[in-house]
Amino acid sequence: MSGDVLLSARDLTKRFTTRGPYGRRSEFTAVDGVGFDVRLGETLAVVGESGSGKSTTARLVAKLMEPSAGTLRFEGEDITRATGARLAHYRANVQVVFQDPFSSLNPRHTVERILLAPLDYQGIAPPGGRRAFARELMERVGLDPDHAQRYPAQFSGGQAQRIGIARALAVGPKLVICDEAVSALDVSVQAQVIELLMGLQRESGFSYIFIAHDLAVVRRIAQQVAVMNKGRIVEKGPCRQVFEHPQDAYTQALLAAIPRIDPEWSRRRKGAR
Repeated sequence: MSGDVLLSARDLTKRFTTRGPYGRRSEFTAVDGVGFDVRLGETLAVVGESGSGKSTTARLVAKLMEPSAGTLRFEGEDITRATGARLAHYRANVQVVFQDPFSSLNPRHTVERILLAPLDYQGIAPPGGRRAFARELMERVGLDPDHAQRYPAQFSGGQAQRIGIARALAVGPKLVICDEAVSALDVSVQAQVIELLMGLQRESGFSYIFIAHDLAVVRRIAQQVAVMNKGRIVEKGPCRQVFEHPQDAYTQALLAAIPRIDPEWSRRRKGAR
């Protein structure tokens, strides 16, 4: 079913009201008319510098905040203002892996309890029993299931992020949002986690929205790319097209800043100008 549109965002906008000196209020637009499609089984990378609006976009899609304007459709259904059971169903299908695993995992809960929490929220009883389910999840993400009774602080950063990934997969989502999920990791660990994410996608067929500022990582994992600048999408398209034939000056500047170790890539880029 790869190629079917799973999620569509249209004209997503988020405005924040801030207070200045003497109590004066001003409005700041963090996301301004953003639109894109996420196809089943594919990865859409949303890239840009810090402050470009990409993480706010991720939170809007995850329904962690409400948009000021625009619409979200999931499997053809408008879920922009979904509440109650409809919102719970959407959240079962759309999960998030956050940038800092230690701040997103409860330090007082064991790994087993962390992995079972989404099932409790959704009222799901796993076949084969809860403990066996948690151990299987740990194995899927490359963790030792014998460590299920340990706490997040007893794991390295890369291992803790694997716990976050396992938690996101617990309810069998169709879309996983990775909000800078590898940016805080060492380069060697980063590569391992990216390979894990790609392997899980091949295994289960779900989609990713991959929020990142590192274009070298994006080139490895994504099929589609949307480039954000100052709250707007300035360029989007297939990954190879955006990398080899960027149209927007901001995209060209981002690509020019990537360190190069592949001379063949550099020659192709020079020839395309």
